[in-house]
Amino acid sequence: MLNPGQEWSLTDLASRVGASVSTAQREVSRAEDAGVVTSRRVGNTRLVRAMPSPITEPLTELLLRSFGPPQVIAEEFASVGGIEGIYLFGSWAARYAGASGRSPADLDVLVIGRPDRDDVDDAAERARHRLGREVNVTIRSPQWWRHGTDGFHAEVTTRPLVMIRAAHDEGDTP
Repeated sequence: MLNPGQEWSLTDLASRVGASVSTAQREVSRAEDAGVVTSRRVGNTRLVRAMPSPITEPLTELLLRSFGPPQVIAEEFASVGGIEGIYLFGSWAARYAGASGRSPADLDVLVIGRPDRDDVDDAAERARHRLGREVNVTIRSPQWWRHGTDGFHAEVTTRPLVMIRAAHDEGDTP
């Protein structure tokens, strides 16, 4: 439901939630009967995706806000030291803010601070696995956040940002 345009095989769904394929098949059949998902067969593979409807749109929104990228990024980066702020930016943040467009295939994360890059990469990989989409991390210093003058700073700070953890030093925004 968090990636409504994406199709998942029953094997993929079972793997993502830690269930057997037979359990996934049973639950998908129930969801299909309820009008929440639709499926199609390609050879021996059953592909499932969210059913676009007035019923599923509020469910997708609820899941997005409760268990989607903001929650997952917060959880996976919580133990990484040296982070002063975390924000989602780019096309995903724009869609979250209400901009129209197709669902982004990736997630852009801005980390403010001086974390260990390996720890950041590990957290991004865990988030990628949970969300089923690529997680691209950009790390910048607190000084850049407060006083940056380059084009990237201008772009990031003038477009939608989703705050995960505020960069607290001289305010929450640059």
